[in-house]
Amino acid sequence: MELLTLRYGDRYYPRTSKRKWIMAAASHSNVTHISPQRPRTQRSHWLARLLLAKPLNYFQWRLALLIPHVNLGYLRPLDPLRILLQIIWLLLVIPSAYRRPPFLQRMQRATGKANAWLLCHLSRYRLLHQTNNHQQLLQRVEQLAVHPFWRLAPVRFTLYAVASILILFIVTTPMSTLPQALFVLLLWGMAMIIGQFKGNLANLLLILLSAIASTRYLWWRAINTLNWDNMINLTLGIGLLAAEIYIWLVLILAFIQIAWPLRRPSAPLPDDKTLWPAVDVFIPTYNEPMKIVRPTVLATMNMDWPEDKLNIYLLDDGRRQEFKTFAEEVGIHYMARPDNRHAKAGNLNYALERTQSELITIFDCDHIPTRSFLQTNVGWFLKDPKLALLQTPHLFYSPDPFERNLDNFRRTPNENELFYGVIQEGNDFWNAAFFCGSCALLRRGPLEEIGGVATETLTEDAHTALRLHREGYNSAYLNIPQAAGLAPESLSAYVGQRIRWARGMIQILRIDNPLFGKGLSLGQRLCYFTAMLYFLTGIPRLVFLTAPLAFLILHVYIIHAPAQMILLYVLPHLLHSNLTNARLQGKYRYSFWAEVYESVLAWYIARATIVALFAPHKGSFNVTAKGGLIEQQHFDWEIARPSLVLTGLNVIGLLFGIWRLIENPANETAIVMLNIGWTFYNLVILGVTLSVATETRQTRNSHRIPARLPALLQLEDGRVLEAETLDLSEGGVALHLDVPADGLLNQKIEISIGKTPTILRCSARIVRSHEHQIGLLFDPLTLEDEARLIECIYGRADAWKDWVTDRPRDRPLRAMLDVLRTGLTGFHRVSYVLLRRMVSVYTQGHKFLSWVYSLLPRTPNHLQSRVDPP
Repeated sequence: MELLTLRYGDRYYPRTSKRKWIMAAASHSNVTHISPQRPRTQRSHWLARLLLAKPLNYFQWRLALLIPHVNLGYLRPLDPLRILLQIIWLLLVIPSAYRRPPFLQRMQRATGKANAWLLCHLSRYRLLHQTNNHQQLLQRVEQLAVHPFWRLAPVRFTLYAVASILILFIVTTPMSTLPQALFVLLLWGMAMIIGQFKGNLANLLLILLSAIASTRYLWWRAINTLNWDNMINLTLGIGLLAAEIYIWLVLILAFIQIAWPLRRPSAPLPDDKTLWPAVDVFIPTYNEPMKIVRPTVLATMNMDWPEDKLNIYLLDDGRRQEFKTFAEEVGIHYMARPDNRHAKAGNLNYALERTQSELITIFDCDHIPTRSFLQTNVGWFLKDPKLALLQTPHLFYSPDPFERNLDNFRRTPNENELFYGVIQEGNDFWNAAFFCGSCALLRRGPLEEIGGVATETLTEDAHTALRLHREGYNSAYLNIPQAAGLAPESLSAYVGQRIRWARGMIQILRIDNPLFGKGLSLGQRLCYFTAMLYFLTGIPRLVFLTAPLAFLILHVYIIHAPAQMILLYVLPHLLHSNLTNARLQGKYRYSFWAEVYESVLAWYIARATIVALFAPHKGSFNVTAKGGLIEQQHFDWEIARPSLVLTGLNVIGLLFGIWRLIENPANETAIVMLNIGWTFYNLVILGVTLSVATETRQTRNSHRIPARLPALLQLEDGRVLEAETLDLSEGGVALHLDVPADGLLNQKIEISIGKTPTILRCSARIVRSHEHQIGLLFDPLTLEDEARLIECIYGRADAWKDWVTDRPRDRPLRAMLDVLRTGLTGFHRVSYVLLRRMVSVYTQGHKFLSWVYSLLPRTPNHLQSRVDPP
């Protein structure tokens, strides 16, 4: 009979058992081919040929490779479910490391042919220019989108009027189940075709489709889903509808804000350095320790700028002698005012009155600039005389509490990256780039004209930018990371920082509303209003986290409609908005993580914004604590309390839902399942928030920064070894050697790191070695060596070039699984903490009862054996 042979590389191994070769194929990744071979001296039996025919073997082999976590020879009870989930996952998200199955390749080829046919016929009917080059086609479409023809007022007015009438007709047309289903398929098909193209025009079309789907859903909700016959149903239904209107408004405004990002390049400086302006560098500090401020000061001193045109000021609101001594030692200006009025804004204004350079650069005391910061950014001030503000990204080289506690640092974008990677570039298109308080340059004249940095609100930076824009000055945003700082270490510090931002933005909304007053364009008004509106997300998010409980627990119909109609209207809204956001946000925000951030902050921001709305002058400036240590892992019960309450309510709602599935009439099954699904999704999100609340250890005094730099090591015996740095910190360095590191542990060496002109030469000790890698601990450094080390770590012009660019773009299904996995991890962590607490309570209770028992009177031992007389 035929023998199945398994080939590893160029060697063949016969397998007489079908089960054995299938399991071998599943357990060895280097299997390249499996084929039935017939020995020449033996004829095959017909039954063997039937059982071991190539199609069956090939199918089983491919199945074993694609489902490696299931033993196909010994199936367990839940393995059929695992196989089904794996097949669905492979159909939707095929890992790029594997070759696609043949039927998926055929499907991909068919899709490509359909797209080619569509483009061909569009060209034939002159809807698109005929071209054989896809890139040329995209370029022509982009050129058409920015053609001066569209700038003519009559053309724009006519286009907007026709488009508005058409969209209004589409949004308000009522449809029954079948027409609505066909409309959903049509809309989704159009989105899939448009998604094949790149460029801003395709983004605009996706935005249009998403806006149509979301607006149609909202119109249907307002017209057809409110129960006017029941006051409780109507009240709760209007509450949910109000939250949805808020989300819709934020969505539409955000689309307008980021529809056409500017992506401004750097402007070159003139060759004549006498034309370069003088710059004052302000480094405000209050209670931060010297170990945080010191690297920033040394890095600003290393910036490439004429020495006679660079003035550095350490603005110490703590009035500490140690800082004054350090400023004198390194040769910079020290400035301390007599009081702390108006916090950071007052500190900057005090220095503004006592300095005179044309440009002002501001760095928070933990934000360390590269040496190219000024040369990269100042050129725009020479190019545009009306430019008053230029902002650069805030990049953080340490993980924030989300990244550290979830262990996804640099793999999942943090909350700030969306603002600095997408929103600010969109703001720049509308000439509405925000001042963010640090890593920015301002022109002195306009700043003095508006009275200095704004002091009326807690977000003095955004308020200052608003005042500059009201006076007709321009702003710019240059998305080139040229500085990096520390993120808050603890979740409580992170939440406190966001509370201050939320309160400050709502204060601006009340005191200096951008929708009113003079000086702003429509785009600027909308950008500022969107930023302020975002911080009102607390109450709507709490509504969404509790809305399904109204039906599951109270049996209240907050959406009075059949389940199939709810799905046909809400699914297009959710799918199109997620698809469009994934396209626009790319690698700067992954799907479903916005809900996580909002859920963590919802309760705290809701309280702060309500207070600011009704009492805008209340609130004080709090300095965000940075650079601290977390010695022991612990669960932050104080911060997690709202999440724990919401989790408990949703668990109760889930139990009620299961009960209703059993007891309720059959005609309610679909709506019960819908609310159970909603509740399950809420529990997943809340599970992630609980996982974030588990504070992991942070015991590093200085963080490791990945860097690939050449290095030379001189050993004690005189040998010189070439090496390359893997990462650097202010305390040591990790290196990769070309030779094994045997026998090098604990040696004292001399090391040179970097390229000319920045070369650090110092002594160090080898404290760790493994194969070709070693770890060094620096000996105490001189001030000059410390400055060179800071430049090697943070000050290189390309230090942060690949910090974000090497991250893949958003893939919603992958992000969904990641959030699901993290949510389950959160419940596991909480259950572990609760179990430990229960054990602790039991132990303490036992000790207390033992202590109480020790107070009770007892019969003496010598009396216990005495027998009473009869």
